[in-house]
Amino acid sequence: MSPILLAIITFVGVTGLVGGLAMFLRNSQGSSRQAQRLDQIIGRGSMRGKESSADMILKQALQEVKGANILERLTPEFFKVSKMFEQADVAIRPPVLFGIALGMGLVGSIISTVMVNIYVAPVGGALLFSIPFVWLWWKRGSRLKKFAAQLPEAMELISRALRAGHSLASGLHVVADEMPDPISKEFARVYEEQNLGISLEDALANMCERVPNLDLRFFVTSVNIQRQTGGDLAEILDRIGYVIRERFKILGQVKALTAEGRLSGIVLIALPIGLFLLMLHMKPDYVELLWTDELGIKMSIGAIVLMIIGSYAIKKIIDIKV
Repeated sequence: MSPILLAIITFVGVTGLVGGLAMFLRNSQGSSRQAQRLDQIIGRGSMRGKESSADMILKQALQEVKGANILERLTPEFFKVSKMFEQADVAIRPPVLFGIALGMGLVGSIISTVMVNIYVAPVGGALLFSIPFVWLWWKRGSRLKKFAAQLPEAMELISRALRAGHSLASGLHVVADEMPDPISKEFARVYEEQNLGISLEDALANMCERVPNLDLRFFVTSVNIQRQTGGDLAEILDRIGYVIRERFKILGQVKALTAEGRLSGIVLIALPIGLFLLMLHMKPDYVELLWTDELGIKMSIGAIVLMIIGSYAIKKIIDIKV
């Protein structure tokens, strides 16, 4: 069998297996979400958010925040593709994106085999296969950052609506009408859900699941407590907006102070990869020992492991929580 054909069959088989597993997990998550939404419509899910004590609400909110952080650290992002599509708000469907990634991976394997050799085909295929998912991850991060930047203004807008005599639902509707995407779309969805019969607490909780933002959880928790115990919600929202703005100021200072460390990490990671690709193009027989010789294979594995450890160490140094 031709080496090129063998490489293509191997790549298609592995990517098909991984894609099938991802689709299976996505379908199981989708069915559980549909059952949960059906419970909310018929009233069985309305018990959530109706605790009799503000302490219970606050305790539950803190547990959800801790649990979300643990799950985000332990669960691989590849198996949360359906949630990533919802958070990125892209028009393309998951099967279509996976098909594009599969086609790009196949093209990358063929180009790598023709231009270099059969040993580099999996690397080229994996790189082009990951491009659509990197794009999806970038779209998700960009949308969540934009939502976080718009949140303080939304808090102040709701606060002014409450002081003008409007209800909280009307304040959410004002945000949906007056502010741009993505925050207008999320608040409009909350307003439509509570109009369809879902309780406001459940609609806000659903928004927290769609938008993993800690400041948004503070807002939802304060709303739940205020609806149980009473109080001046407008003042609470003003304080939350002020805290969020101050956090953004501190975060900007932290990014400025850690810019040198981040740039050093990028250079240290990109330099060996760029040098390897340059030598592979200029003198392929010189670097073939890295995957043909036994000692070269051990050195390659050691270099990759050390790069991963170094990247993690640099990330922990410059990743300052605000």
